[in-house]
Amino acid sequence: MNDYPLLNIFWTMLWFFLWILWFFLLFRIFGDLFRDDSVGGWGKAGWCIFLILIPFLGVFVYLIARGRGMGEREMRMRMQAEQDFRSYVQEAAAGSGPAPSSHVDELAKLAALQKSGAITDAEYQQAKAKVLA
Repeated sequence: MNDYPLLNIFWTMLWFFLWILWFFLLFRIFGDLFRDDSVGGWGKAGWCIFLILIPFLGVFVYLIARGRGMGEREMRMRMQAEQDFRSYVQEAAAGSGPAPSSHVDELAKLAALQKSGAITDAEYQQAKAKVLA
């Protein structure tokens, strides 16, 4: 441990952190590039070659040229996902809700009619069988 001073450990950790940060940035750019439908296949291939052959310059040029659009595309994608989720929840709630509550409402009405004496027990049983069928 004496031949590797504290400042060297700091510099090693800094370079390691920057290396990991670089990979996160590359993954983010490649993800944005392949999710974007406005760029054709040749454009995507060109950007990939540029990013692989000259990575530092490629990343900086991509961020300058398309950086603003990255945030807009990300926001649009998240809003679409949220809208899809909300519509799915509304459809699921609407699809399962009315049928059971209508049976329950009908049975409650029949029970109220039987209790008030408007229908007999036999009529109540017959109507109940129709509702539950």
